Amino acid sequence: MKEFIVNGVKVEAYPLTAAQRIHNFSRMSCPFHQLLNIGTGLYIQQETDFDLLKESIKESINRFESMRLRFIKDENDDVYQYLVPFDDRDIELVDFSNWNEDDAHDEMRRWTAVPFERFNSPMHLIKMIKLPNGFNGIYSKVDHMTMDSSSIITFYSDVLQIYCNKRYGNDYPKPMQSYIKCLKKDLAYEANSPAYKKDEKFWRDIVEESEPMFTDFNGMGRLITQRRAENNPNLRAACTTSTNTEASISVFKLEKEPSERLLKFCEENHVPFVCLLLMGLRTVLSKFNDNEQDVSLKTCVARRGTLLEKRSGGTRIHFFPIRTIMSPDMTFIDGLRMYQEKQNAIFRHANFDSVAQMIMSSKYWNTMGKTYESLSVTYQPMSMKQQDAEKIPDIPYKSFWYTNGVAAQPLYLTVMHRVEDNGLNFNFEYQKAAVTDYEMEYFYYYLCRVLFRGIENSNRTIGEILDMI
Repeated sequence: MKEFIVNGVKVEAYPLTAAQRIHNFSRMSCPFHQLLNIGTGLYIQQETDFDLLKESIKESINRFESMRLRFIKDENDDVYQYLVPFDDRDIELVDFSNWNEDDAHDEMRRWTAVPFERFNSPMHLIKMIKLPNGFNGIYSKVDHMTMDSSSIITFYSDVLQIYCNKRYGNDYPKPMQSYIKCLKKDLAYEANSPAYKKDEKFWRDIVEESEPMFTDFNGMGRLITQRRAENNPNLRAACTTSTNTEASISVFKLEKEPSERLLKFCEENHVPFVCLLLMGLRTVLSKFNDNEQDVSLKTCVARRGTLLEKRSGGTRIHFFPIRTIMSPDMTFIDGLRMYQEKQNAIFRHANFDSVAQMIMSSKYWNTMGKTYESLSVTYQPMSMKQQDAEKIPDIPYKSFWYTNGVAAQPLYLTVMHRVEDNGLNFNFEYQKAAVTDYEMEYFYYYLCRVLFRGIENSNRTIGEILDMI
């Protein structure tokens, strides 16, 4: 902890956590300062009392410590974080009801691409929105160093529960947990604790086991080109960074019924859905890379296992490689069990610093600037409607994720449940220089083929599925 004077007031500030340092590293490496902006919208088809909604948003912001985070630099340019006691800014109402709806969403994308003032300034922007066809709600832009998808869902849920309490007399939501308390717990872990040392050994053992193989979502061209350029036919890692970070998002909506089939298969076979998703992705990567058996992905771990972690906001996502070597005669269900075992092991050691793990691997295999993973994937299992179904009215919802226009990595897949019907949305955020809309649709098509060929007969071998698709 360190003390600073801000606007004549002494404040207690704390170092960044490992999860925040990942984003801060990305921010410093990218010339486009909106990189960490997350823009989302939640809209409900219902007549809205905007005065009550404004009160509810303000109330939730002041219940939610991480919505009141600010950043500051010390004399050595190290970044710290502190809380302001309250946020009394006005919440603007923007009326798009007479607009074409696509134009309204384009306008909110433009808002999302506007960077925040980085230091000693608010790190969120909230507006109330009127859309056509009677949909009203909230647009929010937050900084990824203060919030992640779990936090955003919890915030929206909190606002709606407070609103329903004020308007309909529903139960008031439970108290939020302290972000600072959770932060101190994370910092104590990082201070060379026994748990940290145990996790460090786990990741070092994985790194030193053997060298993984890069498998690209666009096929083998990138690795072959770099092998030739470096005159190294045995090169197993590839550089995926680009000076052109302009990005877009393609959203593919899997209908309710097939979504339910996937989820039902996982329930009946006691397999987490994220393992099915990973199995599908690694099989597509194998197919696109000459049936390669050694496939690595970057999996994102939310790290929200306790009540304190679930309800304290902030950003808690860590990114780790998950590598599988699967022979063609392994069955689909056995592949899922392998992922389940590996995911469980990662969860037990997920508090370790992701950047430290990446540096550890790069130094050991002498691959600085290169990677073995061409895409990252996260699954957000809890939609707002699932989280508080008994407290939020059953009325039509729309949810949107607005691109900020840039991305730090070539491809990042986020799978979430739609609030309106619990179907699955596959959100592919990608660098335009690395992939096209058509290639994303092509990749998604093969992913669905693998998933449904696998669940219709989970005793099929990987080789059989690769032949079928």
